[in-house]
Amino acid sequence: MIVTTRAPVRIDFAGGWTDVVDFASDEGGVVVSAALNLYAHAEIRTGGERISLVAEDMLERVSVARPSDLAYDGKLDLHKAAINMLPVAGGIEVLTRTDVPLGSGLGASGALDVALVAGLVRCRDEECDVVELAEMGYELESRELGLLGGRQDQYAAAFGGLYEYTFDGESVSRKKLELDNRAATDLLAHLTVIYSGRSHFSSATHEHVWNAYRARDATVSEALHGMRAAAVSAATAIEAADWKSLARVVDENWSQQRRLHATVSTETTEIIERQCREAGAWAVKATGAGAGGCLLVMAPPENKERVTKAAAAAGGEVLSFEFDWDGVQVWEGSADVDGG
Repeated sequence: MIVTTRAPVRIDFAGGWTDVVDFASDEGGVVVSAALNLYAHAEIRTGGERISLVAEDMLERVSVARPSDLAYDGKLDLHKAAINMLPVAGGIEVLTRTDVPLGSGLGASGALDVALVAGLVRCRDEECDVVELAEMGYELESRELGLLGGRQDQYAAAFGGLYEYTFDGESVSRKKLELDNRAATDLLAHLTVIYSGRSHFSSATHEHVWNAYRARDATVSEALHGMRAAAVSAATAIEAADWKSLARVVDENWSQQRRLHATVSTETTEIIERQCREAGAWAVKATGAGAGGCLLVMAPPENKERVTKAAAAAGGEVLSFEFDWDGVQVWEGSADVDGG
């Protein structure tokens, strides 16, 4: 049996960090995000006698004789966790790759979570709805691997589209942000995503921020509240197709986000940010937790070419994308990974 899946990565306009359970359980979080047509892909083949795991973009491979040999050692741990959480009888081969640079800050690991669980559920001849796939993807990291993080990446990967997500402890509600085709195209014309060239590895940043939050650090708490408020305003601006207002909200979120910890903004991202603003960008913020990875830039269409050239001159890589409206997709048989 061959099962092929893909799940989209995302950009977050505002509210990231507030989806993490520490804050969401205490006070409730809000995130506004959009899924992109850049994907985490997985191809799963059942049969044979061994468990073979391959991440083509990471040039890593693991092969073992039995599930009990899958030790969490930092090498393809997401793949191992997926097999342990959703075992399949007999041998299995799992091949994965992503369309974005490693450590992009675009939620690629969350997208891979969802792609893996969706494929394994199909291999087990089971059925899950989209919410269940998002939750299983989250459990893969949070419970199986014990990693700290929120739910926004898995929900964006499962649902696709533009949404305002509200996180209340273990509960997630969502509001689809309605845009007609013209408004969606216009929003895309105002957006640029730039990879800084430096991977985003934010585990230490997360630890600093949440230790400070638990210690009732006023600056961190105020920043998180400010980011949650920015997310609510971002949803309003998107539905009104008011891109200047959205840019102001994105900038406000970035201002609050940088208050969380000094490592959220790096020397590399600051150079790219400065060059983009000088070239006419309205707003710049780091995607995800920050600490490297990608920058989301908003600029009027007439300034976009200047902004992208300035970003490239500063060492950034401009990523090409559109919105994804479908969320996680699954095909059986020798499906085309890139299109079904």
